[in-house]
Amino acid sequence: MFDVSTKTLEWGEETLTLETGKVARQADGTVIATLGETSVMANVTFAKAPKPGQDFFPLTVHYNEKYYAAGKIPGGFFKREGRPTEKETLTSRLIDRPIRPLFVPGFKHEVLVICTVLSHDLVNDPDIVAMIAASAALTISGAPFMGPIAAARVGFVDGEYILNPEVTDMDDLRSKPEQRLDLVVAGTKDAVMMVESEAYELSEAEMLGAVNFAHEQIQPVIDLIIDLAEDAAKEPFDYQPPDYSALYDAVKAAGEADMRAAFAITDKQERTTAISDARAKILDALTEEQREDSNLGSALKKLESSILRGDVVKNGTRIDGRDTTTVRPIVSETGLLPRTHGSALFTRGETQGLVITTLGTGEDEQIIDALHSNSRSNFMLHYNFPPYSVGEVGRFGPPGRREIGHGKLAWRALQAVLPAATDFPYTVRLVSEITESNGSSSMATVCGGSLAMMDAGVPLKSAVAGVAMGLILEEDGSYAILTDILGDEDHLGDMDFKVAGTENGITSLQMDIKVAGITPEIMEKALAQAKDGRMHILGEMAKALTGAAEFSVHAPRIETMQVPTDKIREVIGSGGKVIREIVETSGAKVDINDDGVIKIASPNGESIQKAYDMIYSIVAEPEEGKVYKGTVVKIVDFGAFVNFFGKRDGLVHVSQIENRRLNHPSDVLKEGQEVWVKLLGFDDRGKVRLSMKVVNQETGEEAVEEENAE
Repeated sequence: MFDVSTKTLEWGEETLTLETGKVARQADGTVIATLGETSVMANVTFAKAPKPGQDFFPLTVHYNEKYYAAGKIPGGFFKREGRPTEKETLTSRLIDRPIRPLFVPGFKHEVLVICTVLSHDLVNDPDIVAMIAASAALTISGAPFMGPIAAARVGFVDGEYILNPEVTDMDDLRSKPEQRLDLVVAGTKDAVMMVESEAYELSEAEMLGAVNFAHEQIQPVIDLIIDLAEDAAKEPFDYQPPDYSALYDAVKAAGEADMRAAFAITDKQERTTAISDARAKILDALTEEQREDSNLGSALKKLESSILRGDVVKNGTRIDGRDTTTVRPIVSETGLLPRTHGSALFTRGETQGLVITTLGTGEDEQIIDALHSNSRSNFMLHYNFPPYSVGEVGRFGPPGRREIGHGKLAWRALQAVLPAATDFPYTVRLVSEITESNGSSSMATVCGGSLAMMDAGVPLKSAVAGVAMGLILEEDGSYAILTDILGDEDHLGDMDFKVAGTENGITSLQMDIKVAGITPEIMEKALAQAKDGRMHILGEMAKALTGAAEFSVHAPRIETMQVPTDKIREVIGSGGKVIREIVETSGAKVDINDDGVIKIASPNGESIQKAYDMIYSIVAEPEEGKVYKGTVVKIVDFGAFVNFFGKRDGLVHVSQIENRRLNHPSDVLKEGQEVWVKLLGFDDRGKVRLSMKVVNQETGEEAVEEENAE
């Protein structure tokens, strides 16, 4: 009934298995990839004809994590997987980016890739398994896919590269100083197609070495996919790339001069208007049949690309007049908004980000419900890209995949320089409002985010800057690497290469390549050129930081204290009664964790001190020989009970009240009276022994030596 094909490989410390032919046989391609005990099913379907008038490639990738894969039931009311999590969205992008450029040019049929996590062993991250499964499913589907690709994750510990480290080793790298890198690389047999990373100030040489290491390690996986395809691949889909050379010649003849003149305008808005006018003029010159040709968009893009690319490679001059290494003018400002905890406006040419920092307490931390664990994050970065930033009218709503991806890239770049939670016990939220865009707004977010946190008084280890690099690679092998690329250079170029870091090293690297011809030499040169750009931007950012930023008066102050773990129950009280009383009485927020670390937060220093004193009185132990001020709470025939330390009471025996004989304690004391007492010690049953007569009741100082009191 089943025609099953299975291929196996010992990869690193685990076994990688690819299987097809048993499940989802009506899909064009289905592969279940298993690494260790983590399994992901990838299903590929593609339309056998394009939609009428389709002028772009409609590839959609969905990565889904099922909670049953880890033996969990989803939280919440509905107990069912809902909208995609951030991890699912980012992994969908991770799969999409390296496979999209590998479809035959001109292919505009709908393609759907669905990756479903079926099993998770809590060791191997399913994102790498999903990328391999998707590549294998595409390779055997018959679609015009020029793969396969494979992917690997790389760690870096003690100068050694680690292949596919365990998923728990890559959680919260800030708490693991020995692990300095989380790098994902995808590539074909001959070239690297995609890089995504989070790093801790790695040098350019270390980062390039990690990329090369990953590319070497994926070679056996590519061979395994090819081996599977030789047994199970379907007949290639009969697709012939469209020949629109005649249409292109007509487009070129009708508008090359106007288009070239438009691209010579340096101002973005004027250039955009001129390009639009040139396109309209071309359309007017074409026949009705040519205007209805579905390849018209491709012909127009080819004309624009040839003009932009040719001038850059031949003359080294870009459309805004810069050479290949110059960064656009930069203006950095901080402290713009009076009521926020920190703010910065970072402007680089026609790209601008307004970034705001908000400081919160432990209760503001983000709770992350992942397949392999539940965790909390005290650093969040949210990126917004409204239509007005590019002068357009468009959809305005919740963040999409692009916003989530750009925000995560900036998050990775900045989290490496955050202080330890023990040194700075705040939750930090950054919001980046992109107000103008012509070039990398994610790198503007990195720069503005660094400035905004410094403005808020966050003690960063170092400032972080980011720069986007581009590449124009011609068929004859000539190329130009571009620093600080424009939007058009990104759209019409061959590489989008974003590098962020400090003056000491790289904290994040993201690379997407549209052609399979990037050599290690080009990558090395791009990294070196990016470092020069980063250093220049850091110098410009420093001009906005003229002195140490003052902590905002509107931000909460947080004090921490450590209590014994066996005292946590007493601080919380039955049903939380005690801690609620502390909060209500002091006006401060109080957070306590299982390790006995208590955070007390309030903009008011007196509230913090009051809460601190209340907690201290609960957890601290009275010291023998020390004098305390107390209150008489009960009088009995043989003495008086005095509340002297928090809720702790002790007995002052009638013989210890005064240096004379008393008939009854009530002769000199009454309930509610404040007195000074000295803690003499504890009796055999642990009862407290106090003395009043050895303390001057007016000054609180000891009146006589302790031995006389005994």
